[in-house]
Amino acid sequence: MPDEMNLLYLLGALALGYLLGSIPFGVIFTRMAGLGDIRNVGSGNIGATNVLRTGRKGLAAATLLGDGLKGTAAVLIAARWGDQFAILAALGAFLGHLFPVWLKFKGGKGVATFIGVLIGLKWIAAVIFAAIWLGSAFTTRYSSLSALIASAATPVALWLLGEPEMAAMAVILVALLWWKHSANISRLLAGTEGKIGQKG
Repeated sequence: MPDEMNLLYLLGALALGYLLGSIPFGVIFTRMAGLGDIRNVGSGNIGATNVLRTGRKGLAAATLLGDGLKGTAAVLIAARWGDQFAILAALGAFLGHLFPVWLKFKGGKGVATFIGVLIGLKWIAAVIFAAIWLGSAFTTRYSSLSALIASAATPVALWLLGEPEMAAMAVILVALLWWKHSANISRLLAGTEGKIGQKG
């Protein structure tokens, strides 16, 4: 019975993370601002980058913050019961953002939520991610490439920080994040991906 209860609680942490992660802040904020459905704008993505295409920097910043903090919140709530619960909540939050039930499982690419769960799990790993992203963005001027490089380094960073379970979970998140960026990867290989600050 104790094992069954523990499994139930672990599944509860996963579900909690999913429900929080599936909150589509980009959709909510743009509709509240009277801009319609963000999925009909630009790339159709619900994340901050596409919200920025509406010309509303404040809404984009709010979306970025919301998408990040929902991951952090899920982890911190579940962490009260232990690391395993926090890790499953992190996984759930990321899955919720990528595949929200409210939007027919068509969500965002996950970078902000990825950073958010890192803040909750191991904040120094989030700092490492940000440092690598900034260094790569300054060098290459590609936001997507910088996210891909920084995310790939995250499991290694977590492992070196003495968190093998978190590192294993991060491998799953990174694989999903790269998959969601498949179109960006194709454009990078073709040399057609837009650079930071590039117009037109």
